[in-house]
Amino acid sequence: MSRRIAVSFLIAGSIRHLLMSSAFAPYIRDRVEVSTPLNAWKRVLEGAFLHENGIDPYAGDMYHENPLILVTTNVLIKHFQAFIPALFIVIDLLAAAFVYGMTQIVARQLMAKQKEEQATYAKGTEELQLKPEDLTQIPLYCTIAYLFNPYTILNCVGQTTTVWSNFLLAAFFFFTARREIVPAVIALVLETQRNFYPVVLIVPLAINVYRTEGGGCGRCRAIRAVLLFASALGFATYSGYLITGKWTFLDATYGFILNHRDLQPNIGLFWYFFTEMFDHFRDLFLWTFQINATVLYLIPLALKLRHEPLMLATVLTGLAAIFRSYPCVGDVAFYMALLPMWKFGQKFMSHNFVVGCFFLITSVLGPVVWHLWIYSASANANFYFGVTLAFATAQIFLVTDLLFAFIKREFCLRNGITFRKNGKEARMTLE
Repeated sequence: MSRRIAVSFLIAGSIRHLLMSSAFAPYIRDRVEVSTPLNAWKRVLEGAFLHENGIDPYAGDMYHENPLILVTTNVLIKHFQAFIPALFIVIDLLAAAFVYGMTQIVARQLMAKQKEEQATYAKGTEELQLKPEDLTQIPLYCTIAYLFNPYTILNCVGQTTTVWSNFLLAAFFFFTARREIVPAVIALVLETQRNFYPVVLIVPLAINVYRTEGGGCGRCRAIRAVLLFASALGFATYSGYLITGKWTFLDATYGFILNHRDLQPNIGLFWYFFTEMFDHFRDLFLWTFQINATVLYLIPLALKLRHEPLMLATVLTGLAAIFRSYPCVGDVAFYMALLPMWKFGQKFMSHNFVVGCFFLITSVLGPVVWHLWIYSASANANFYFGVTLAFATAQIFLVTDLLFAFIKREFCLRNGITFRKNGKEARMTLE
């Protein structure tokens, strides 16, 4: 790890510590953009208190973490409560370390792939190709994008369990890049138990191990990864039953996520639609929204990106962060940190300025409109939803722009950058 990276980690940790120790920490912790019914630390404390006093935390509508987290947090609160803020900082920095290690591996793999395929590239495409300096720049940019993203910092200072999710996702990406099936599956199972939506990431893992060079059957390796994931998820679920003695935790975790029972506003799209929805339409739109957040794009994207499974994982993570039922800024921060990994397609990204303006404006306007709605009573839910809708739209533009830029670059590497039709210069578009 270079000196620049080490200094970045030190500064990032100091910023988090100073904010956690400041008077702003309780305010950040209570923000709806940061804490949701699924990740709020207050709910974790409440669940641990109920469990410690022999009351089923899943009997009400307060606690929605899985039993493994329930037991872990109970131990932390009982024996290490004074160190919990520091633990959040350490876990967040470890997530950044995994991002750094993963992007180093991916950069080397992309460079090796480019050397193998360079003979098939068209002339004049040097500006689209990876440079030797990208081997150091890509890991540096991704790590800094994670450490110093305001969304990541707010997520850590707010002590949300999304910090743990980002750590598990970063570990999954790291071990997937290394093609180490067992640790990747463990990280994915633990995160799926928390959030459900990352279940789709088993597909890029299976594709990646299928494409592993060396002896053995690629299809067998992929099937083995899927079966290992299913078995581990089943074992983790049964462990929850052994811990609680009941199966009620399934409805309080997966059921709570899939049925979207809590209509507290957040940065997502679910809450407003289901506040306004007539009950007899609820099931239809609930299924529609959840399919959109999980499997709707999975097969076409998997087919298109079968040669680049980590790009597939990046896009799926971004789509899940946009369309999940209880999103927060921490979810957005993680996939944004992965974007510099694909910076070689920047030439074809045409909405950077618009997306940047949307992010800036909605990030400032959201808390303002919330205050006008909740405290001043001079606005209503439509105003706040307008901001969250614009925020989601910006993310959709960002993810689709990234995907199209990647595809355009792959095409231009083999067919050239300039095109002519009827003797005139033509422009390539995706329809």
